[in-house]
Formats: sequence, structure tokens, C-alpha cells
Amino acid sequence: MSDTVGFFDETYDAEQLPDPLPADPFELVVDWFGEANERVSRLNWNTMSLSTVDGRGQPSSRMVLCKDIYQRDGVLVFYTNYTSRKARELDANPRCALLMHWDELGRQIRVEGRVVKSPPEESDRYFVSRAWESKIGAWASEQSRPIESRAALLEKVMAKVAELDLDVSKIVDGKADELVIPRPPFWGGYRVWAEAVELWCNGAGRVHERARWERDLTENGTRYEAGAWSCTRLQP
Repeated sequence: MSDTVGFFDETYDAEQLPDPLPADPFELVVDWFGEANERVSRLNWNTMSLSTVDGRGQPSSRMVLCKDIYQRDGVLVFYTNYTSRKARELDANPRCALLMHWDELGRQIRVEGRVVKSPPEESDRYFVSRAWESKIGAWASEQSRPIESRAALLEKVMAKVAELDLDVSKIVDGKADELVIPRPPFWGGYRVWAEAVELWCNGAGRVHERARWERDLTENGTRYEAGAWSCTRLQP
């Protein structure tokens, strides 16, 4: 029996999840996220799929960027326009699913959780760090709303530059370090409090590694109180 197990260990050699599994999945989530930053070659290595559901039960997915992870609370953060389709759906049903997949690492993170808006100061800090072009774009775009042409969109951008009374003389060689652009009140972050986390590692012959953690969340104002995680391995 031991020889047979050894044969299959070699045949299906792959990264393995710890045994025993850690009590808190975010130990691994944070480690994997950091390794993706170092090892994944694509520009937006922190891309994740965000899935929401509207009032008819119609799901929709799109890509957003994971901009922060709070390990202690088990929270992931992304930013968007608060009038966009995703935001409207989250207002009606503040639950979502997230997915990060890295082919180069043979890893995948799935998260299901509840959503609250980030504190204004958190959104302010991140907005300051954005490129000046992206700041203007956030002001100009009524995200997810129809528009007749690209030319009309660019006209809106230029009109917003004039409305904000921006000193474009501070834009030198494409840089505008001294150009102050405030955060739009309709734009900011969301915090996703994880209720469930699944971690997956690629294995030969579809003998993958997979585990799931779950916990209970109790709403407490603008945050949640979290119970202890329970975990189990899953068959691939």
C-alpha cells in the first residue's frame, strides 16, 4: 500500500495545501497574494472577478482590482463608481462572490461574502494614490450609463476638467504631481467580508488540492463580527 501511495505521489506531483489546514484561510490568502505580486508577469496581477445578482436574480460578473486585504478581519477591498451597475446591485443585495486565478502559479482563490462601503478616509487615501488621468476619468464617467459615442465621452472629460477648474499648466511631460483633484462623492471603496473561502492548487490528472473555510458573520453597524472559521478538504 505504501509503495502504491508513493507511486501516485510522484505521478500526481503538485503543490499541496498544508496538513493540517490552517484555522484561518487568510494566512494563505495573504501569502498567495504577495507571491502573485512578485511572480505573476501580467500587469494587473491583482485582478479578480466580482459577481453580483440583481433584483430579478440575474447574475453578472466583471473584473475589478483587489487593492487591499485585511488579514485580521478577513476582508478584501476594491473601488468603483457608487452609481455603477455593480454598485446598484450591491445596494439591493449586499453579497458577492470574488475569484482570483493565476495560471502561472496554478492557484485559485474563491471568496463569498457580504459587502459594506469603505470608510471615506480609506477611499480618500486610495484616490490620492491614483494617476491624475484616472482621477479625472472617475469624475467624468457615469459608469454603466449609455453614451452616444467615444467623442461624446471625451467631450465630457474635457468639460469636467473645466468644471473642476484644474490648472493644466501643472501637467508636465504627462506628470501632474502638484495637481490636486478631490475624490468624487459618488466614487469609493467596498469591503468584502468573507463568509467562505476556497483555495485551489493545480494538480496533474485533475488531482488538484482544494479546501473550503466557512464562518458566520453578524452585522454590527458598518462592519461585521465574525465567528470562528471551520474548514474541510474537498475533492477536486
